[in-house]
Amino acid sequence: GRKRLLRIAAIVCVAAVVIIATVAALGGTGVRKSDLIITEARRGPFEITVAATGRVEPAFEEIVSSPIASRILAVYARPGDSVRAGMSLLELDLRQTEAQYKNLRDAHQIKVNELKQLRLTNRSALTDLEMQTRVKEMEVNTLAIDVQNERRLDSIGSGTGERVRKAQTAYNTGELQLEALRQKLIAERERLAAIESAAVLAAGNSARDLEEMEHIVRQGCIPAPHDGIITYISSNIGSNVAAGEKLAVVGDLSRFKVVAEVAEGSSYKVQPGAAVTIRLNNLELEGTVANVEPQSTGGAVPFNVSLADASNRRLRPGISVQVYVAYGFKDSAVLIPNGEYFSGPGDYQLFVEEGGRLVRRNVRLGDSNRRWVEVTEGVEPGERVVTSDMSRHLKHKTLSLK
Repeated sequence: GRKRLLRIAAIVCVAAVVIIATVAALGGTGVRKSDLIITEARRGPFEITVAATGRVEPAFEEIVSSPIASRILAVYARPGDSVRAGMSLLELDLRQTEAQYKNLRDAHQIKVNELKQLRLTNRSALTDLEMQTRVKEMEVNTLAIDVQNERRLDSIGSGTGERVRKAQTAYNTGELQLEALRQKLIAERERLAAIESAAVLAAGNSARDLEEMEHIVRQGCIPAPHDGIITYISSNIGSNVAAGEKLAVVGDLSRFKVVAEVAEGSSYKVQPGAAVTIRLNNLELEGTVANVEPQSTGGAVPFNVSLADASNRRLRPGISVQVYVAYGFKDSAVLIPNGEYFSGPGDYQLFVEEGGRLVRRNVRLGDSNRRWVEVTEGVEPGERVVTSDMSRHLKHKTLSLK
């Protein structure tokens, strides 16, 4: 009899535990209504967006390259430093370049002197030829007068036909010689002009080479091209650098862009030209997708956003922002506010207010934007849904409201 009593007592205890557990699962736990966010589901139009993460970067960056093959002697800035236009970033070893500059300067001066001498020589040669032409013109004029005189004498019987023919021959010969001199003068002018033009071109090239080398010498302490922030700088002192090698990158702080990335599975929703909303704390900025990178990196696809207010004073390089890219629109959908509970389309367990208590319900959520989430199944318009984080209460089917 005693064993039977003990058996019955054990069964009663187990039953009590089961009942208590069942009651705990079905309800009996209360939450303060004031601690919750409870919002009425509504039906309305809905702009669909895809969420992404991003950071603010300068809209324009200029790469500062090494003007020559050299060696880094000193570094005067670090990544993240703000710089002013002309401020020295690095110093290169320019001893060999300075020697080349001096040689170029001497060679250029020789070309300049040679050009001056050539011009003097050409001017003298043309002047001499012009004088010969003028003398020949006077000789021909005299021969023409002789021809006229001999013809007049011949007409009055004081001359002879032979003398007329000689005078005419001398005149014709003089005219041919004069024409030859004139053609020679024209040709000589063209020839000397071509020679001088080539000399001027050589001197001009030499001047440009000298100016370029002088610029390189002046740039020995590599200067910042404009006001901005250093996003990269080669800081290995003593290392050799090739001509054209990147030494630094300076971002322009007057305008900014957003560099964002979206999960690879959602990248098809991000298209160039799509409208974008950027959220920075309580600030919202509008923009558009400028371009999307063709390849993913670490499961995410990068893209760039151009901002309508790219000079907003709240923008700073490196600040993290939330990015929402519009990719569709629905005329009508059941909507609840976006919140911590939502991590993407799928099945959720949410609490819905029913008769003064909260009832756990299976809900299917779809598309979203920064303010709203679409409910595709489980909640009707007018029902009140908890959008607070309720993960610690999901073991209960119901909750009483205090």
